[in-house]
Amino acid sequence: MAEAKGHKFGQTLGEWCEQAIEPLLQEFAERHGLYLDRKGARPARRGKKVKWVDDYRNAHDLDYVFERGGTDDTVGTPVAFIESAWRRYTKHSRNKAQEIQGAVLPLRDRHYRSAPFMGCFLVGVYTSGALEQLQSLGFHLLYFEYSTIIEAFKLVGIDASFGETTSDAEFSKKQKKWQRLTAKKTGGGLEQPSGN
Repeated sequence: MAEAKGHKFGQTLGEWCEQAIEPLLQEFAERHGLYLDRKGARPARRGKKVKWVDDYRNAHDLDYVFERGGTDDTVGTPVAFIESAWRRYTKHSRNKAQEIQGAVLPLRDRHYRSAPFMGCFLVGVYTSGALEQLQSLGFHLLYFEYSTIIEAFKLVGIDASFGETTSDAEFSKKQKKWQRLTAKKTGGGLEQPSGN
């Protein structure tokens, strides 16, 4: 049970971190005449996931794609693939780096003529090896360490820190406090993820 509650709270933090950058990406897209594809319904594609197919007909789920000439109804040319990821423990960071490279590199190769930018928004705990691996492959990183996120949540009265020995009761308290948090209470700074 502790694993499940910890996993749920970790997912909550990860979803919030991902959604926190979305308005910035949307603003960038609008400023530069690009279309930002993200999770959610879009008539130009099936389902709610952002999926792109490589040269071997393998589909890859992505977090964000900037497109030139894209609209809600038309898939454009990809000019940037942006992945986001939260990790609490270093033991998972190398696997996540490899998962990201496995999804993005075949798509970059397929769309090399549009010279797509490869970016990662990483939050939490990552080893220097995992970060260096992504950078060596041409990824640009925006990395917020675990301590930065803990400090940010303290500003709204939530102790978001946890470890492998955190009890179910502690996770339940943290989750309930998070659920009570509203954009109104925090002046719009933190908003609970919609769960998409």
